[in-house]
Amino acid sequence: MTDAGFNEIARAIRAVSGLALSADKGYLLKARLAPMMKQRGLASLTDLASRLPTAEGPALLREMAEATTTNETSFFRDVTPLRQIAEVVLPELDAARPAGAPIRVWSAACSSGQEAYSLAMAAEEAGSRRRLDILGTDLSAAMVERARAGLYTAFEMERGLSTAQRTRWFREERSGWRVAEAVRRCCRFEVLNLLGDLRSLGTFDIVLLRNVLIYFDPPTKERVVAACAAHLAPDGVICLGATETLLGLQAPLAPVAGLRGVWRRA
Repeated sequence: MTDAGFNEIARAIRAVSGLALSADKGYLLKARLAPMMKQRGLASLTDLASRLPTAEGPALLREMAEATTTNETSFFRDVTPLRQIAEVVLPELDAARPAGAPIRVWSAACSSGQEAYSLAMAAEEAGSRRRLDILGTDLSAAMVERARAGLYTAFEMERGLSTAQRTRWFREERSGWRVAEAVRRCCRFEVLNLLGDLRSLGTFDIVLLRNVLIYFDPPTKERVVAACAAHLAPDGVICLGATETLLGLQAPLAPVAGLRGVWRRA
């Protein structure tokens, strides 16, 4: 049976991060929040919910939002759209941009940074000479710190990377494998909530909004897509995950013919 505090906590988390938790996710929610509940001596979600109206409520809510964020990622995940961006979209944008101007990329919900670094590697492998300015953002401060460090475990290195890529783009250290400086200098990372104030971001040529919308309900999907599209250059593109689509949603974008998961202003 779902804890009586589930609905209140689910509503609070949804308001902060947009994550839609159905009623059958009570056990999952309690498992994700178990460490912070144990730390505070709380036995149930109801006990946790009772703390939300108190002075510690805002800090608790931020911690809950981070704890329930899914940080699944890997290098070159769903590689086809990344290759399309590197081999088709970047040359088009390069031809349309003045000499010396960087191509700005936003990796939204970047988790621990593999997506941002993968695109930087793919661009180099495709022969791109245009400077990339890649901004990775995530709700989780812990993930952003990992992304900034650019240090990955042996297990993470085995997911999506070839031996040649590992040799070319990483340096082995005692505590893991660190992304080479040539790749790291293209990327920077910041904590950002996609449902928050995005006005400071500026305009991007490419937005990677991959494997994010699957966690939202339709109204939240529309809100996030509209917010991202508002920061897209007129000829820029948004790239979605393999299982994501905007069909059936009110969105100011249309699919790009011949490119999988790539959308442009309608």
